[in-house]
Amino acid sequence: MPINLQKGQTISLEKDTNDLSQITIGLGWKIRKKGFFAKLSGAQDYDLDAIAFVLDEHGKVRSLGDKLMGSDVIFFGNLRHPSGQIYHSGDNRVGGSGDNDDEQIVVRLNTLPANVHRILFLVQIYQGKRHNQHFGEVESAYMRAIDAKNQEMARYNLTSEPLYNGKCIMVFGEVYRQGGGWKFRALGEGHATDNFVEILKSHV
Repeated sequence: MPINLQKGQTISLEKDTNDLSQITIGLGWKIRKKGFFAKLSGAQDYDLDAIAFVLDEHGKVRSLGDKLMGSDVIFFGNLRHPSGQIYHSGDNRVGGSGDNDDEQIVVRLNTLPANVHRILFLVQIYQGKRHNQHFGEVESAYMRAIDAKNQEMARYNLTSEPLYNGKCIMVFGEVYRQGGGWKFRALGEGHATDNFVEILKSHV
């Protein structure tokens, strides 16, 4: 049975039944349905993007690559980590309508370079400020961890909170090393910026 986490809660992924040779971080969301007049006025569709920062023991990215290409930042413009052990499913521009994950980031935990200590997962609303879009209008958002046997190990459901109004980036959670194993933490940190580079600045 998967464990449902609360904001700030941490669990160990090191269980006998879990196959950590590869884990998938699935992120999903649904957008609150627009009203009739919003559609008439040409309200823009939401475009949400999953992003991962690959961090060292100091919480810093080791490489910014060439304009983030070939870097420790995994996003729609850099789908695969230079190590080959982390990759992104790609940008789903029509997400937020079905029951499956909208975007996924796959991590081969057992073969990650030793200098990778944390992977931070966030979702950005592309041009959210320009279109007056924010996480206060995003429903049923979640982050989940699935092992190599396709077994869901843990899930964090983002609750609808007024404090997420005006927030265009959500840091959902992280996977990190501790004591020779791996842990999964739910964070739920909202940020007003709609540009993930602003969040990245604190990790360089």
